Amino acid sequence: MDDCLFCTIIAGKIPSYKVYEDEDTLAFLDIKPHAKGHTVVIPKVHAETTFDLTDTQLQELMVDVQNTLARINDVLHPDGFNVGWNHNTAGGQVVPHLHIHIFPRYKNDGGGSMHSIIKNPGNTPVSELAKLFQEQEE
Repeated sequence: MDDCLFCTIIAGKIPSYKVYEDEDTLAFLDIKPHAKGHTVVIPKVHAETTFDLTDTQLQELMVDVQNTLARINDVLHPDGFNVGWNHNTAGGQVVPHLHIHIFPRYKNDGGGSMHSIIKNPGNTPVSELAKLFQEQEE
């Protein structure tokens, strides 16, 4: 897609600092890092969210996330990782091309866990939410 920032990077029209690449995936250092080695992993096919990928494409992407993690681990030797993506604008997605963030973590880096992203469980008890999922299965 011509107006997509990440598609432009994939096409080589904007330079990037590659961490990992294969025929389906590109992983590069985020130019506004939130951690040392903050890396973004993107599918080379334009997809705004995971729903736009086939099961096979999504499986390949996850394998490439693992390959990227291994590469970062070999080079930077972090103490851990946070891995995830922002899904749609309400979830914080800014670039409308699926991208998975890898945040290498280091002891005493001041960061938090995934549980620190949002703290608004709503007013519906978990048991009531579970019923909604059970009803949909029936």
